[in-house]
Amino acid sequence: MKIEKQFLTEMNRCYSANSIVVDGQTRIMLATEGEGPCLAWAGPDYSASHTVWEGPGGTMSIAPIPGTNGEFLAVQKFFKMFQWEEAKVVHVRPLSAGGYEVTDILHLPYIHRFDLLTVGGRHYFIGCTLATTKDSKEDWSNPGKIWVGEFTGVGPLKLEVLKDGLTKNHGFSRLTRNGEVCALVTCEQGAFEVTPPQTPGAEWSVEQFMDWPISDISAVDIDSDGELEFATIEPFHGTYFRIYKKIDGVFKKVFEHPEVTEFYHVVVGATLAGTPVFIGGCRRGKQQLFYVYASSSAPLELRAEVIEEGVGPSNIYVLHEEKRDIIVSANREKAEAALYFVS
Repeated sequence: MKIEKQFLTEMNRCYSANSIVVDGQTRIMLATEGEGPCLAWAGPDYSASHTVWEGPGGTMSIAPIPGTNGEFLAVQKFFKMFQWEEAKVVHVRPLSAGGYEVTDILHLPYIHRFDLLTVGGRHYFIGCTLATTKDSKEDWSNPGKIWVGEFTGVGPLKLEVLKDGLTKNHGFSRLTRNGEVCALVTCEQGAFEVTPPQTPGAEWSVEQFMDWPISDISAVDIDSDGELEFATIEPFHGTYFRIYKKIDGVFKKVFEHPEVTEFYHVVVGATLAGTPVFIGGCRRGKQQLFYVYASSSAPLELRAEVIEEGVGPSNIYVLHEEKRDIIVSANREKAEAALYFVS
């Protein structure tokens, strides 16, 4: 596997990464969790940037709206380690004359992760609040919640609480399995699989499948045996990057990254050059961006390869293009936005 890096720009507290397609052209986006901008780079060479917004910043998540010409939703004003009462979701629309129209659609204190899950052409919003209120960085006495609702693109976004009592409600990832899409949500209580309504007017479902403190999670069939494996960061902003496989109906740990240090923050299941992998990253210690792959499936043997050290990624996004894959990386601790081309 060949990996080449492309530096994009310096960005203080670089945090969120995603992409949209406008008029058939891919635009990669990265945004800061501090006060500052969201920037975009257009393909195919991603050499020049333009500004999506100058501020306010505080962007935890970005989610493209399927079926549109590059429209997306994003979190803004999620600042500091507490006092996130002003956090909100905005709707962003690229303009034909250039620039972007940004419209507030939801005020939801402590909204951290969210996504749009599409079923039968309907878009369902799922948002996770890290907490409900906080008096200090260490105060976790008011747990977070899962909020859901249908996104129609018309008027304010109306939500209801699907589940509450989720302490340190931090982890979120989308999972498509057997053609059905769901979300994985993690917190101190464990991991939950959340499935949107399959028909109009039907109910959401929530199923717990792990019961120990988990900060973040993702899934991929890393050994190509037809069953998903799950990679986790444990506990909150955790010291361990682990991979679990279900054996005889029980989740068993089959890999643990050799570096034990605080603030693992990246865990993404994906394919790179056709190989299923888990991509990981840590914001302390060696501050590595790395991937884990199966060097042997029978017996199962997993190995980690370093992509780059000393970058401290906060989040990554994997983009698949013809003849190459791209890891879009928010290298927060190095204060940079970067691409890693994989072939």
